[in-house]
Amino acid sequence: MSQASTQARRETDRAIATVWRVEQARVIAGLTRMVRDISLAEELAQEALMAALRAWPETGVPRNPGAWLTQAGKRKAIDYFRHRKMAAGKLEALGRDMEDDVPDTEAALHEHLDDDVGDDLLRLIFTSCHPILPPESRVALTLRLIGGLTTEEIARAFLANDTAIGQRIVRAKRTIAEAGVPFEVPRGVEREERVASVLGVLYLIFNEGYSATAGADWMRPQLCEEAMRMGRILVTLIPEEPEAHGLLALMELQHSRAKARTNAKGEPVLLPDQNRALWDQLMIRRGLDGLNKAQQLGGAIGPYTLQAAIAACHSRARKAEDTDWKQIATLYGLLNQVTPSPVIELNRAVAVSMAEGPAAALPLVDALKEASSLENYHLLYGVRGDLLRKLGRHGEANLEFKRAAELTRNAREKAFLEGRAEEMS
Repeated sequence: MSQASTQARRETDRAIATVWRVEQARVIAGLTRMVRDISLAEELAQEALMAALRAWPETGVPRNPGAWLTQAGKRKAIDYFRHRKMAAGKLEALGRDMEDDVPDTEAALHEHLDDDVGDDLLRLIFTSCHPILPPESRVALTLRLIGGLTTEEIARAFLANDTAIGQRIVRAKRTIAEAGVPFEVPRGVEREERVASVLGVLYLIFNEGYSATAGADWMRPQLCEEAMRMGRILVTLIPEEPEAHGLLALMELQHSRAKARTNAKGEPVLLPDQNRALWDQLMIRRGLDGLNKAQQLGGAIGPYTLQAAIAACHSRARKAEDTDWKQIATLYGLLNQVTPSPVIELNRAVAVSMAEGPAAALPLVDALKEASSLENYHLLYGVRGDLLRKLGRHGEANLEFKRAAELTRNAREKAFLEGRAEEMS
């Protein structure tokens, strides 16, 4: 093989990898609608990918690669049922489905798939986030099916064992199959409940990327990127849902600060100390537009939209001292009414300290020490240590920072808190 041919093959392989990352979820969704089995749909999609790897270096990447992959997957499905001598009725139905659904011309195929792909993808998102699954399984399955991450990538992101993550995904798919979960978008009250589950999964994924609970790195940007990518898909599929826009706005506004959140050594940089020139202004504009959209849709303001409004207060401040902390404290108060939580109250206390001073906030934090749910929450002690530091009570602050350092499982955060404790000794 000549050098030019080798280079051309490499470029085609890179193009196929890019196409697969973009189209994988849509292909699996379309095949799941056809075969009603997520595991089988995944296998068929992989076989379609292998067919592309064989064909495209010779023919070139087609104009509509997603349609090509879906058609190839459907042909593999017919082969699968034929080889396993499935019921003739099933095979005949699949044959008719293919004849009806997959026109010969690529232009016609492109037009047809665009009609169904949104519904199929929405069905797959609702299925992978079904409340019948425990939250950790919803996260793993969503990252696998919608995010397109490999089992190894998911395990690495959550510092878990590859085998354990693989088993979690397999059990999730088996649970869905055994429960006979229909591949459909629910209606009415059930849809509202499932939307909350879908948004909650994306929120968990983003938060783990934004502030890793354990490991050597403070952030895992890949998880943030995947959560935002899935959020963008979601707002196109359910554009009338305010909280979908609110969550995407929240993620974009938060992630806009990514480059400023650590220094050259990878150490955390707190919000007041960040170089705001490093904030991504395009992402901020997108986030603010999304927040406006969520608010314009009306209805009761939900928790993601409220959090996005808080993030927007920071994003609009050119300098740290320009931040409207009174407004932030008010928004946290509203958020605590919508979703009561001691963690939200802790965040409100921080805002109060910035608006009115540490003496006003310390009683609020002290009251939270009685909450059993925060007994081992390192940020409670970190916040209290910071308030005591500002009040000049350095000995007490030292003990609080040490306690916070003991409780965190993130190496970067631990080192940061230990440094704070040392400053107070």
